[in-house]
Amino acid sequence: MEPLDGIAAADAHLGRETPLPRAPLPLVRWVDVLALGPGAVEVAWSLDDSRPGTPGRLALYAGAAPPPARELDGLTAPRPVEGGLVHREAPLEQAQPSLRPVQELAWERDGLHLRLTAQGPWALEELLTLAASVE
Repeated sequence: MEPLDGIAAADAHLGRETPLPRAPLPLVRWVDVLALGPGAVEVAWSLDDSRPGTPGRLALYAGAAPPPARELDGLTAPRPVEGGLVHREAPLEQAQPSLRPVQELAWERDGLHLRLTAQGPWALEELLTLAASVE
């Protein structure tokens, strides 16, 4: 992982405009933009989780190759959900409440592999809305 200097640097690294969610996000504290190898980036939003019951993190991977695999304790098998997306989740019992569970939605669009990773108490419907808004 290599930090990048903003979305324009992510665009240059990806070789095209970096897809981002257009749906509103919860209040963001800071954003990290990372290169994850040739032709792959991740934008990670650290959310304001100071209120009980709010999620702590959201990340979007975009790359020409599939994202690196994650092996987590209790990770469910991938299962198809609406729109051709694949969902899986893990409890992350050791994490603070705003970061558990972790859920992933993975799909392909316009020649890119995409993975939305959400940590905290997210409803699957919220994540599907965010994924559908990615452009």
